[in-house]
Amino acid sequence: MPVGEPVPSTPKAVIFDIGRVIVRLDLNRALAPIAAAMHGAIDQSAKRLSPEETWAFIRADQHWQDWQEGRISSAEWHQHLMRRLKLSLSYREFRDAWNLVLDPELILSESLFARLSARCQLALLSNTDPIHAECLEQRFTFGRYFPVRIYSCRIGASKPSPLIYRAALELLGVAAHQAMYVDDIQEFVDAARQMGLDAIRFETRDLLEVELCRRQLC
Repeated sequence: MPVGEPVPSTPKAVIFDIGRVIVRLDLNRALAPIAAAMHGAIDQSAKRLSPEETWAFIRADQHWQDWQEGRISSAEWHQHLMRRLKLSLSYREFRDAWNLVLDPELILSESLFARLSARCQLALLSNTDPIHAECLEQRFTFGRYFPVRIYSCRIGASKPSPLIYRAALELLGVAAHQAMYVDDIQEFVDAARQMGLDAIRFETRDLLEVELCRRQLC
C-alpha cells in the first residue's frame, strides 16, 4: 500500500460480480460447436470463427441488451439466434450449449464466502441472461451465501447503469459508501466508484484477499 494512502473502512456489505470473478467462463467449450456450424451455414468461403469471435458476433446482435435486460424471453432469443445464425438447434440443445460456458470449477472458493458472510452481508451483481441465471441458481451452490442476487435480466438494467447498482444497495439496505464492489471489468468498477462504492478490480484471489484484509474482513 503506497505511503499516505488512506485505509479503507470496513464495509457492511460486499457485492461480487459473477463471471470471471466467481465462475470461470469457458467460451471454447460452449461455442466451438456453434462456431463450426456457423462456418457452414453463413458463408463456407469465409474463415471459421473462433469461439471468441463467435461470442463477439453474438454480443454485437441488436437484441443483445434486450436479452440481457429481460425484454425478450429465452424462447424468443433462441428463435432469433437460430434465424440469424442459420442454425437448427432445438431449444434444449441451444440451452445446454449456452450453459456450457459456465465452468463448474469456481475461481473463488465457497470457504471464502462462508467466512465473509459471518462478517458482513453478501450480494451478487451480474449482467446475465435468463438461461444463465437459471443455471446459476440450479447447478451452483455458492448462491446460498448470497441472500441478495441481482441479475440484469430480472432488474431490467445492466452495468454500467446506476440503476443496477442502486437496486443492490437498496436490497442490502446500505449506503454506497458502506459497500465494497468486486468486478473484473474496469468500466464497471469505475461506474461503481462514481456511485460512491468502494470498488476494486478483480485480478487474482490472492490480491482480493489483500484488499479484504485491508478492510478488516480477513
